[in-house]
Amino acid sequence: MSTTERPRILVVGGGYVGLYAARRILKKMRYGEATVTVVDPRSYMTYQPFLPEAAAGSISPRHVVVPLRRVLPKAEVLTGRVTTIDQDRKVATVAPLVGEAYELPFDYLVIAMGAVSRTFPIPGLAEQGIGMKGVEEAIGLRNHVLEQLDKADSTTDEDVRRKALTFVFVGGGFAGAETIGEVEDMARDAAKYYTNVKREDMRFILVDAADKILPEVGPKLGAYGKEHLESRGVEIYLSTSMDSCVDGHVVLKNGLEVDSSTIVWTAGVKPNPALARFGLPLGPRGHVDTSEKLQVQGTDYIWAAGDNAQVPDMIGRRAGNPNAWCPPNAQHALRQAKVLGDNVISGMRGFPQKEYSHANKGAVAGLGLHKGVAMIVMGKVKIKLKGRLAWYMHRGYHGMAMPTWNRKIRVFADWTLAMFLKREVVSLGAMETPREEFYEAAKPAPAPAAAKPEGEKAKAS
Repeated sequence: MSTTERPRILVVGGGYVGLYAARRILKKMRYGEATVTVVDPRSYMTYQPFLPEAAAGSISPRHVVVPLRRVLPKAEVLTGRVTTIDQDRKVATVAPLVGEAYELPFDYLVIAMGAVSRTFPIPGLAEQGIGMKGVEEAIGLRNHVLEQLDKADSTTDEDVRRKALTFVFVGGGFAGAETIGEVEDMARDAAKYYTNVKREDMRFILVDAADKILPEVGPKLGAYGKEHLESRGVEIYLSTSMDSCVDGHVVLKNGLEVDSSTIVWTAGVKPNPALARFGLPLGPRGHVDTSEKLQVQGTDYIWAAGDNAQVPDMIGRRAGNPNAWCPPNAQHALRQAKVLGDNVISGMRGFPQKEYSHANKGAVAGLGLHKGVAMIVMGKVKIKLKGRLAWYMHRGYHGMAMPTWNRKIRVFADWTLAMFLKREVVSLGAMETPREEFYEAAKPAPAPAAAKPEGEKAKAS
């Protein structure tokens, strides 16, 4: 950690906003003007729109993460969590991965903690559910699904087989629809290599409490996405929810009951609950309340943006909607981070700050290889695309939005190789417990049972 007397800009969170804001600040800052410190439990940033493709094996999981220390060589990167913030003393308490917590003074503060999965107290969900917020979960889902195919191909128990080949996805937004589309594609490809497993033996179920899927791309494209998934054999149940999933026995509110070894939860996100401990003004849903300049309300040295912030949508408000807020998506996060970085520099130097204003450019979603939907907004014109062309738009947009040319090139290389090589369908299930085999080999052998005396042997006989 720095011992310099320079002012410290503390960035809490190393996700999309934290990474881009820190890069912007370092780029605009004069040499020696301040120290930039980034604190995050992980030493890398995850580009979440690529998690479904990582789960399906279309992209190497290592290529959807960006190492913070490599991208921010002039910043301090601390691997840990900020547990409390004392605004009066301008001190944050940092809990590192190991060792005692310590206090870290700061002069300027950026809140970029992002969001976590929004869950409900559903019996069995914590024990059975698989999220899709991190690259670890994407890797785990891929290995898990392929492992279920291994189980189904090898067992003679029909109940075990049926449970292994039933896949339930809860949530019909971007994450849910894209993940089920990609995973179904992968499972269909993988089934070609199994003697006793066919695509017809599998059951894919998508559940959502809303009356439509993919609301971000509009009702018509959402309806197309639903029809497309159903044409591939995906069962879609709308206006319903999951009541319980104890031991993999899924019970839906509409009365459907199935046994499944795979329950993927993508039913939305909520701001990081740690925000409640920071003493910041929060909106009704737990987001940090910010002004149009991304400053936290009532402060002149704290900024926030991204999924954990409630940012006014100035274009919507000028159009007459006083309650317009920016939706929590990657499009806004990228642009907010740049404005936030500029405003931190301006605030530090005593200059006027800019307001954040950005018109929606549309949305893109991939539903598996060569399949997708896209809505492109150009002024007052909305261009709607579906199928292969929309899939190209999805890959092109997110490929260019991926941080750093290093990762862009790696992602495009993965896609290029996939055009000529078959998809990898290897399950690395042992990654869950990598030391188990070594432990079995290295653990002490049990002591041999003591031999019984001759007299006792005679009595026993």
